[in-house]
Amino acid sequence: MQVIINHKENIKIPMPTGVGLGNFDGLHVGHMALVNTVIRESKLNSLSSTVYTFKKHTENILRKKLITPLLTTVNKKIELLGETALDCLYFDEFDEEFSRIKPEAFVKDILADRLNARLAVAGFDYRFGYKGQGDVNALKEFGKRYNIKVIVIPPIKIDDQIVSSTLIRQSVAKSDMETVFKLLGRHYSITATVQSGRRIGSTIGFPTANIHPEEYLILPSNGVYITKTLIGGTLYNSVTNIGFNPTFEGLEHKSVETHILDFEGNLYGKIIEVFFIAKIRGEKKFRDKEALIQQISMDVNAAREYFSSND
Repeated sequence: MQVIINHKENIKIPMPTGVGLGNFDGLHVGHMALVNTVIRESKLNSLSSTVYTFKKHTENILRKKLITPLLTTVNKKIELLGETALDCLYFDEFDEEFSRIKPEAFVKDILADRLNARLAVAGFDYRFGYKGQGDVNALKEFGKRYNIKVIVIPPIKIDDQIVSSTLIRQSVAKSDMETVFKLLGRHYSITATVQSGRRIGSTIGFPTANIHPEEYLILPSNGVYITKTLIGGTLYNSVTNIGFNPTFEGLEHKSVETHILDFEGNLYGKIIEVFFIAKIRGEKKFRDKEALIQQISMDVNAAREYFSSND
């Protein structure tokens, strides 16, 4: 898969393309239905299958003060789409100047001229152009004008709910990881480099790998989770705490600390990916270190029982 990151160079694609349109935050099951349609229809029509999106979420540029927490980083999108048969992933630069482009100009200048699109695939609620003035009906109208066939993906429902990035963010924030798994089609995960912490875990017999996720990446609510951790291509069972460590005077910033079961080795400076499976309990301040150790032992045993019964 070719990855193009356009920084106002107006990089053009020479071959005719089939283009998937959207922010694609989360790359959930609805997004993947769209992507698979792009791939399938592009192959049938001898087009280069392409996903066109932005490095930054459009809402975070337009609203400024109201930040939309994200489900996926740029690197995660590249990884997930790289596992498909997609030919090209095109990241464009979305800024205030770009946001003022008129809907027809977007279809003409971006889709037709820059991307050489002959096919465009969008979700039922897709909006484009200045202040979101363009919808899928406008996309179809302009598509006819510029020789671009338009396919609209209907809403995808799971448990009578329309799958959306907003719904998934709400489920992550509520720590409803079972619903998140259904909507994403995979366990929600965070990838980051292990950094040195206060090493409290090591002093009480439960060493942890401390990571600081990318800014704006959404975190499940504070508490302890059953997780799996990917280290160098190998998955390990683990328990992860999110919060401020209130028992030990607390932290200024929220931490993500993962205790990897049956693992020995130095992880500092290594990149790991933590997959959130289920929440064990909420965050709690304990009366002393001994009470905390007893609770962590119970958390680890709960995780071991889970993995033993779900292998």
